[in-house]
Amino acid sequence: MSELLDRTVAEEYASWFRALADPSRVQIVEYLARQGKPLSVGEIVAAVGLAQSTVSQHLKILTEVRFVLVDAVGTARHYRINTNCVACFPSAADVVMGKPAPTPIGGCA
Repeated sequence: MSELLDRTVAEEYASWFRALADPSRVQIVEYLARQGKPLSVGEIVAAVGLAQSTVSQHLKILTEVRFVLVDAVGTARHYRINTNCVACFPSAADVVMGKPAPTPIGGCA
């Protein structure tokens, strides 16, 4: 009988999947990943067509799981994709589907 995925790892992966359980958050992550640079909330709002408060709430959730990182630029905040998470997230999906667990990559949680 095979061993179960470590509980701590399973909880981390579940938090990632929960963070992406909203189509707007998927769009925000995908947009930031394609841009390859930090963007202001206003730039993200213009791209996704949602209210600033809604985008800010989505960004809060995405930063909590560290898919998105925040840079202070004066009094503003700019958001960028966490490339470490981009590198390890597909592995999370693979593991859930029964493929071997990857070596943990720092900065994904």
